[in-house]
Amino acid sequence: MAGDTLVITPSKGWQPLDLRALWAFRELGYFFAWRELKLRYKQTAFGAAWAVLQPVLMTIIFALVFGRLAKLPSEGKPYALFSFVALVPWTFFSQAVSQGSRSLISSASLVSRVYFPRLLLPLGSVLSFLVDLAVATAVTLPLMAYYGELPSAHVAMLPLVVVLLFAVSLGVALLLAAANAQYRDVQYVVPFVLQLWLFASPVAYSLSLIPDEYRTLYAVNPMSTVIEGFRFALLDTPAPTPSAVAVSTLSALLLLAAGAYYFRRTERLFADVL
Repeated sequence: MAGDTLVITPSKGWQPLDLRALWAFRELGYFFAWRELKLRYKQTAFGAAWAVLQPVLMTIIFALVFGRLAKLPSEGKPYALFSFVALVPWTFFSQAVSQGSRSLISSASLVSRVYFPRLLLPLGSVLSFLVDLAVATAVTLPLMAYYGELPSAHVAMLPLVVVLLFAVSLGVALLLAAANAQYRDVQYVVPFVLQLWLFASPVAYSLSLIPDEYRTLYAVNPMSTVIEGFRFALLDTPAPTPSAVAVSTLSALLLLAAGAYYFRRTERLFADVL
């Protein structure tokens, strides 16, 4: 009725994801993603070219240090191309997690004053980097042509690898965003964790360096299968084993579930601690 008042109170304990509310506020989610994209490249000299410059600069460093000096194997592919293809998904992951972990803090005034599903903030941050991922992946094609590499039919597997990448990134971003809202130390820990994660993933090196008996355990890091999946789809290198895919998929789903659980468990505190 006209005189009715809707009172919104904080949830108590664990609350399941309200998918209906997420769908109802989907346009706000698109706005958050678009806002992140605009703010990221506003008043920058290179604009969206930063999506390509970052993996390119890292590729140059990796090619000099790991390719020329350390002479790490690259599955018979040019090392620069081998590392660039790995840096494309890694750059998406690291940036999405970094920005997603700060999403609640950077929108503190909005969280404390307006009701909307808070999950839209880290979700919008992660979604915004899909544009960067698409641009960097598109640049891979002329780079492959320069080295005389042509994509095979395996490129059709790339969307499935991107889904796995998105799930991992969102799960970690949800965990860190909720933790960062309560404990501001998290913002200082995130860069260190990502640096360790980089060298724990086969970005600079080939999976062939990992002994066979440890590869299933290594696949607990879902980014290992994501990176090898990108190389398989674009460079036709050996495909991740079915056991590695299964372990990484399960690990990614557990990360996503844990992130969603922790986020929903602490969501009622956000307006008070931000």
